[in-house]
Amino acid sequence: MDAKPKILIIDDEEVVLDSCLQTLEGENYDVATAKDAKRGLDLVREFEPGLVFVDLKMPGMSGFEALEAIRQLDATIVTIVITGYATVSSAVDAMKRGAYDFLPKPFTPDEFRLITRRGLEKRRLVLETNALRREKEILRRNFAAIVSHELKAPLGAVQQNLYVLVKELAGKVAPEQQHRLERLRSRIDDLLKLIQTWVRVISADLGKIKEDFRPVTVGTVVAKAVESVLPLAARKEIEVVSEAGPPAAVLGDEGTLVEAVVNLLVNAIKYSHPGGKVWVRAEEKEGSVLLSVEDAGIGIAPEDLPFIFEGFYSGRAAPDEERGSGLGLTISRRIVETHNGTISVDSELGKGSTFTIRLPALKSEASARPLQEPEVTARCK
Repeated sequence: MDAKPKILIIDDEEVVLDSCLQTLEGENYDVATAKDAKRGLDLVREFEPGLVFVDLKMPGMSGFEALEAIRQLDATIVTIVITGYATVSSAVDAMKRGAYDFLPKPFTPDEFRLITRRGLEKRRLVLETNALRREKEILRRNFAAIVSHELKAPLGAVQQNLYVLVKELAGKVAPEQQHRLERLRSRIDDLLKLIQTWVRVISADLGKIKEDFRPVTVGTVVAKAVESVLPLAARKEIEVVSEAGPPAAVLGDEGTLVEAVVNLLVNAIKYSHPGGKVWVRAEEKEGSVLLSVEDAGIGIAPEDLPFIFEGFYSGRAAPDEERGSGLGLTISRRIVETHNGTISVDSELGKGSTFTIRLPALKSEASARPLQEPEVTARCK
């Protein structure tokens, strides 16, 4: 049987405490009261309530200070302010200190019951959310081992046997059969790459790369990323145009930053019309380095925009032949956030998309020797 929800009421007025107790009498709650904030905080530690009502105007420690202290003790506790001096500014200040809601005095029993139920429902949702986060973290930590054992190892064995089989049957089977074997080997290679991507995006601790951060020239990142996607661009006759501004640097890991930009370029090329253009630009602005990838392709539907950085999501406007694992943007987002940056998108269906990475610029006195990167224009026809 579930334990009773615990409610604590902190108020220096005896009449308020009595009326609250009477209002909740008969409900399936465990209720405690305190006449000042100091005693209230002691009860927070001893009684461990899920919902706390706090009066703002009390002798000694104020309700504002009590809200801050409760949040420090347990951020999952839902706090509701009750006061006879309700103003907009005091309500805003209370919310900033973690209060969930605001109940001005005098209040009716029905109002108190309603806000109590709302507060306890909020507490339930907070606890459920935290539990889901813990479960997700456990899954993340164990995912790599599960995938490697259950999927990667058997597929790897099949792959190795196919390599041997293709070699042994070379020249002994019909061209059509040889082609089928090659296609089979190629699809298994793709599956192994996809599994490796899953492992990387879900289980990899990208935070560890911070230990080796060093000055990175943005022009170098752009040049290497463009070079990596040229074969793909050539197949679709896409022109990739690089426009780098004055030399700029960031503190980070060059390899993962290149990967983040490559993912954006690959998406831009895949969803561009054959014979089109993709632009990658870099500039320093107001203490930040902006790296953008723009295309004039199919664009992203408005209903898809909120979800594109989530794992395994593919927009509905994407052609079936261009649909991938839906992990590239997720990886890019994790990399950018690891570098204390942000990534955003601006898109219009049928007109194209622009993805922008914003990273903290490295101050000139701490930068590495600037590397002059020439403008790179790769025309792939």
